[in-house]
Amino acid sequence: MATQSGIYHQTYASDMQLRPTTWQRIRLALVIAFVVILPLVVGEGEVRLANRVMIAAIGAIGLNILVGYTGQISLGQGAFLAIGAYSAGMLMVYFQTPWVIALLAASLITAVLGGVFGLPSLRLKGLYLAVATLAAQQIVQWVIIRWDPVDGVINGEATDALRIPANYLFGNEAWRLNDNEYAFYVMIAIILGIVVLATVNLFRTHIGRAFIAIRDQDIAAEVMGVNLFQYKVLAFAVSSFLVGLAGALSAVHSTAISFERFTIQVSIEYLAMIIIGGLGTVSGSIYGAIFITLLPEILRNLGRQIAGTDAGAISEFNRILPFAQQGAFGVAIVLTLILEPEGIQKIWRNIKDYFRLFPFSY
Repeated sequence: MATQSGIYHQTYASDMQLRPTTWQRIRLALVIAFVVILPLVVGEGEVRLANRVMIAAIGAIGLNILVGYTGQISLGQGAFLAIGAYSAGMLMVYFQTPWVIALLAASLITAVLGGVFGLPSLRLKGLYLAVATLAAQQIVQWVIIRWDPVDGVINGEATDALRIPANYLFGNEAWRLNDNEYAFYVMIAIILGIVVLATVNLFRTHIGRAFIAIRDQDIAAEVMGVNLFQYKVLAFAVSSFLVGLAGALSAVHSTAISFERFTIQVSIEYLAMIIIGGLGTVSGSIYGAIFITLLPEILRNLGRQIAGTDAGAISEFNRILPFAQQGAFGVAIVLTLILEPEGIQKIWRNIKDYFRLFPFSY
């Protein structure tokens, strides 16, 4: 069976293959088989968790395009998620827009606003740019809280939550995306596959290579002819498009949305995803989304097992759970930076290299 041991491409088509070796194709086939089989063998609760993971993976890929591939720090992830979610929600509520069109329109709206907030990136770097994107978080939060059209009505009473109408997959009323986790799973799995394929191919184009050149050395990139202003703003727009798509998908997946789901803590969680998963890799974004999404559930289940049926212990556990989750996030980030700065994807690559080179160490 062919394994990768050097570069021996004899045709252009062979050189451009995404999965040139047999083992890589087998691993891809196993991943696809796992995605197909998963909803058939687990319960609705597990499928719902898988849906949350895939939504987070799309948002993490978007953030990684900006931070990992282009080197532009952002703390406004929660704001762009909120823009996507509320844009899709308002289109569906006030204009009765079909959910497919609402997803695309919300993503485009978020891309435009992301490009606007990315304008300071030409003059600002590092901590200063992070503060500028943090300002975007505060501006969006203020608008959502103060702007009446984003409020909804539930049971005849005004509320800060925007109620989302029912949406159906393929027009089938039995496949309601708001509460049928299996129907939503089919839709989100297809969208995630398209996003992954599009992102991988993006960095095989001159646009993606320009992003990477800016990350590695922006002055040298400008000397070679890369328009820094154009590509930095474009990086913000492309990143925001995917983040807005994730936010819009979270709206379609819900019966109501409120800004409490898009706070600065969410921005930090998404940064944790790409740091722990691996900066500058699509697979690292997915690994990080899986880790950060599943970690609270693991802690919750572990605490329930420890507390047992003791009502007092359960109450105390519920009180300290949010702090335990935040502490676990912090410990995970610190350990990743100390033990393996390139994240989970580098650990997985080391494992693959070990078996590929066995019995040799290098």
